[in-house]
Amino acid sequence: MNSITLARVIHVLAVVLWIGGVAMVTTVIIPAVKKMKSKKDKLTTFENIEGRFAVQAKITTLITAISGFYMMYELNAWERYLDYRFWWIHAMTIVWIIFTLVLYILEPLVLHKLFKKYANENPEKTFNILHKAHWILLIISLITILGAVAGSHGLFFIT
Repeated sequence: MNSITLARVIHVLAVVLWIGGVAMVTTVIIPAVKKMKSKKDKLTTFENIEGRFAVQAKITTLITAISGFYMMYELNAWERYLDYRFWWIHAMTIVWIIFTLVLYILEPLVLHKLFKKYANENPEKTFNILHKAHWILLIISLITILGAVAGSHGLFFIT
């Protein structure tokens, strides 16, 4: 197995754990938490689960970045950023930047405090906004994965 193949294997595994976790939070955990009766239970349960997943997401986004940029470097594929048919490379980079900003900067410095404040005031509205934001990120991520898998095998949606 050459280094590019190993990097791709690591990259795909990291993305599966990262975006699979986002899908689990979006489609299972948030809906279950929203149905809880007690405001305290909602907040405690969500923060416990999300806090544990944040560690996984931070590690997997880091692994995704290292393996992805390693492949770009080894393949000398930087010119693909200039070819519109490789839109999925831009999408992967943008999705990674969004999640990295949220996980490493916005969540610990701003979003966690805002979430606690607004969830205590109006948990239903707060969890609805949170759920919509997760759906948007998940859909963008899934479209990106679809484009990346198809594009890396020569299927271009845009020619």
